[in-house]
Amino acid sequence: DHVTFEYPGSHERAVDDITLHIKPGSKLAIVGENGSGKTTLIKLLTRLYEPTAGTIKLDGRDLREWDRATLHRRIGVIFQDFVRYQLTVGENIGAGDDRAYEDRVRWDDAADRGLAKPFIETMPDTYDTQLGKWFRSGRELSLGQWQKVALARSFMRSEADILVLDEPTASMDAEAEVKIFERFRELTDDKIAIGISHRFSTVRMADQIIVLDHGTIIERGSHDELVKAGGRYATLFK
Repeated sequence: DHVTFEYPGSHERAVDDITLHIKPGSKLAIVGENGSGKTTLIKLLTRLYEPTAGTIKLDGRDLREWDRATLHRRIGVIFQDFVRYQLTVGENIGAGDDRAYEDRVRWDDAADRGLAKPFIETMPDTYDTQLGKWFRSGRELSLGQWQKVALARSFMRSEADILVLDEPTASMDAEAEVKIFERFRELTDDKIAIGISHRFSTVRMADQIIVLDHGTIIERGSHDELVKAGGRYATLFK
């Protein structure tokens, strides 16, 4: 409700008076040019940042009233600048849930959901393969493979009923990205899903799309409604 955010020391609003309702089980896509406030809005919705003004509520309760650890267990998120841990494959995935960090059954399930399992199974030590170049035996993955590992990490949060993808597939080809978003939609059928993507093949899967410009929502609606309206979204789509 009327959420505004300014970065410390800045007098410009990164997010400016946004009011938005995301229904349980619905899918939201956020579209906008670089610097329009997309990632900042995501960080506010996940309480990594707190609004300068306005309120954000989950289940009718202000996020600031939630126990932070309890709140974050309900959210699975993968940012475009995700971390590539110099750990084993399994530990990279297990980091998504500190209480199941060494649970090999959960690693396997999360890897399957994140579409990482096929290439993990081809590795010499599968989930025990050391990743990164800090160690002599470390194996480097392609950026697309790292993204699938990070996606699997987000699926470790079995209690999460809100899943967020902030351009996690930017280094994948269009076909791989469509597969991941289709899989994501299938696996989040009863969850809130929020996605940022520059590719309209994935954006159009959302129930609601918002277009941001300088921190403000300038258009909102379904893909068909926004194309028909002939505004910014329609121009970007064409």
